[in-house]
Amino acid sequence: MKIVLPEPQRDGRLSLEQCLARRRSIRHFSRKPIALRQVSQLLWAAQGITSPSGYRTAPSAGALYPLEMYAAAGLVEDLSAGVYHYRPRDHALVLIRQGDVRPVLTESALGQSAVNFGAATLAIAAVFERTTGKYGRRGRQYVHLDAGHAAQNICLQATALGLGTVPIGAFHDDMVAKTLHLPGDQVPLYLLPVGMP
Repeated sequence: MKIVLPEPQRDGRLSLEQCLARRRSIRHFSRKPIALRQVSQLLWAAQGITSPSGYRTAPSAGALYPLEMYAAAGLVEDLSAGVYHYRPRDHALVLIRQGDVRPVLTESALGQSAVNFGAATLAIAAVFERTTGKYGRRGRQYVHLDAGHAAQNICLQATALGLGTVPIGAFHDDMVAKTLHLPGDQVPLYLLPVGMP
C-alpha cells in the first residue's frame, strides 16, 4: 500500500538560527498524536529531493544516497499504526508491516522509553555497498557521516514544528532490523522517536 504524503513546506515560522538555539534532546513525550503532515515534513527534511538532478536535503558522499528512511507509526493522525518505508522520489510511504511496533523497538533499544512514548519513531538504515562500491573501506565512514547529516536535519525540523526528538544509537541491530523488516543489505544506524513534548 502506497500513501502519497502531503507536499513539504519550504518555509516556516522559525528561522534556522532560532531552531539551532532551541534544539534539545527530548526524551519525554505527551500521549498526543502528531499529524501526518508533520511526519511528511520530517522525512522530507531527512532525505527529501530538492532538485531535478535528484539532490536531497542532506549531503551525501558522491551523491550516492545510501540511506533508507523508515517510520514506525503509533500515534499519527490519518496513518494506521505500522512500519512504513519512505520513498523520496514519490514523497510517499509504503506499508511494510501493520501494527504498533514501538514496544518491541523499545526492547531493541535497551528499554529507552522515548521509543515507546514517541508518536512515531523514524529509523535511518543504510546500504553500505552504495558508497563502498565507489570509495572502498573509507565509504563506511562516509555513510555514517551521511546518517549524521540526516539526523541533524530531523532534529532541526522537529524543533521548527514544535515537536521533540532524540537521536538514539544504542540498540541491538539485529532486533531493530527484524522489527522493521529491513532487507538483508540494510543496516540500522539511528532511531529518532518524535512526538509532542
